[in-house]
Formats: sequence, C-alpha cells, structure tokens
Amino acid sequence: MRGTRFAEMAAFVAIAEQRSFAKAAAHLGVSRSALSQSLRALEESLGVRLLNRTTRSVAPTEAGQRLLARLRPALGEVASAIAAVNQFQREPSGLLRLVVQPPVADLWLGPILTGFLARHPGIKVEIAVVKMPGDIVGEGFDAGIRIGEQIDRDMIALPLREDVRFVAVAAPAYLARHPRPKTPRDLLSHNCVRSRFGDGTVFGWEFVRKGRAWPIAVDGSVTTDDIDLGIRAVLDGVGVGYLLEDYIADDIAAGRLVPLLEEWAPRLSGFFLYYPSRRQVPPPLRAFIDFLRSEITVPGRKHRPPADRRTATRPHFRFLRRGRR
Repeated sequence: MRGTRFAEMAAFVAIAEQRSFAKAAAHLGVSRSALSQSLRALEESLGVRLLNRTTRSVAPTEAGQRLLARLRPALGEVASAIAAVNQFQREPSGLLRLVVQPPVADLWLGPILTGFLARHPGIKVEIAVVKMPGDIVGEGFDAGIRIGEQIDRDMIALPLREDVRFVAVAAPAYLARHPRPKTPRDLLSHNCVRSRFGDGTVFGWEFVRKGRAWPIAVDGSVTTDDIDLGIRAVLDGVGVGYLLEDYIADDIAAGRLVPLLEEWAPRLSGFFLYYPSRRQVPPPLRAFIDFLRSEITVPGRKHRPPADRRTATRPHFRFLRRGRR
C-alpha cells in the first residue's frame, strides 16, 4: 500500500468516525483543505462516493459504510504495529488525550501533570473536562478518569483514589421552609433537583443502610443535564440535591449547603484511570500509567502499587449507570 493511499484511507476513516471535517482535521493535525483533497482523491481512485456531506452533516454512503467496517480493524492493526515499534524508543513521545470529570481536574490532576510532564518532556497532553464522559474510544481519547461504577465493564481500570460518596444536600433557606428528612422515604414529599444523563435517562437516587440499598424515585420542579445549573438551583433553595460530595465540598464547609441523611450516603469505589483493553498500549499512555503507579498511593493500598484490573469485579450501584426514564 503506497503511503499516499494509506493517508487517504486514514482521512476517510477519521471523517466518517467524527462526522465532521473540522473535527477530523483537528484529530489528524491537518488542514480541512488537505483532508478534503485526500477524500476526493480516494473517491476518484475507487470510482464511488464514500460520504454524503451537506453544510451541516457528514455521513457514510452504503459503500462508505462497507469500506469503513473493513478499514477500522486494519488501521487499528497498523497503529498497534507502530506503537509496538515505538516501545523501543528510550523516551516516549507523542500526544496523550484524556477525558476527566471536573473534581479530578480541579482537585487532583494539576499537580500530577506537572510531575509527569517534567519527567516526559516529549509527551503532550490534551485534556477534556466532561461531567459525564461518553465513549472514549469513539471520541478518540486514550483514557479517562471517572468513578469506578460508571466505567464500562470491558475497560481496564487503575485505582487512583478511594472513599468518594454521593450525599443529599439542601440550602439553609430551603430547610427553613421544609422539615428535614429523617429517612430517604421522606424525600418523596420534598422538591428534588434531579440530573439527567446524556442519553436522556434521569439519574436515580439510591441510599444505603446496613448493607441494604434504598432506591428512591424522587420528583421535583427542576431536572437538568448541567451539574453546575443543578447545584445553583440547590444553593438558591429550590430543593434538595443529590450530588457527588467533591462537587460541593466547599459549599458544605462554608455552610451554604447542609448535608442530609449522611448515615445513608453510599460510599463508592473511587476514581479510576480507565482505558480500552488492547495488546499494545500507546507509549504516552503507558508512560502515564507507569507514572501513576510510582507516584499515587491509594488509601488502604499503601504497601503495594495499584494494578490494572477489569472493572467487572465490583458492579455496585446500578443507578450510576442507567438512572430512570
């Protein structure tokens, strides 16, 4: 396969997966005009249209879908082969793309990155801060960091921090107008600020007492897919919220929010670095994993470094995955 043809096929795959010339160009690090030229050359050489494009959308034709299905695994094998060769480099280099949740970015990742980049000056890091990350493979990320219960079962996960929990909270102004709940069932008579996942499902509220789970189907006047907006509504006294404690720790410490039903608050497995299982991990990601193993001490694991594990070992709190319609 001549080099230009490989570049044309890689361009086609990037456009088809990203459904956008602009996003594909950014992903490959080339100009949009160069990307369009590569696609045009491939279509002309094959004598068939591969993509339907308008000013608003890009989608594979039937021929394009068939070609994409065959090219994805082939290009993946080429990438793995190149990664395997790069393993012989003395100093890893290249781009590491991460997607992380806001508490990780705000409270933890900054100091870690400083040390990592100082140790590996040949690596560049691109970070997306997303409250509810989606498909890291489909979106072109090498790895992500999020709560263990939210990670898909086919991922490899590395524990970074334990002892996180969700907690019900309300503003003092709200509690001045409503009785403080004593059990989770009392929330059924409260106005609750709910969160919605990107797929449309509503985040379920679940509490735990003496090893028993208590899911509660709350209702309320505000439902949003923006965590900051939900927190703002709770701070303004609209209703009771159910949030990751890291998001609101400062508000609790300052008295702007009051924790409720703390003895029922579920404790979760913690934050994990997760990445797809593959035979050849890209050198920048492997360097990051090795750095975390050497630098991070997870409480309860002080005498041994955290090790990769499958995420299927502890399928706790199904409400974190699906919520309610």
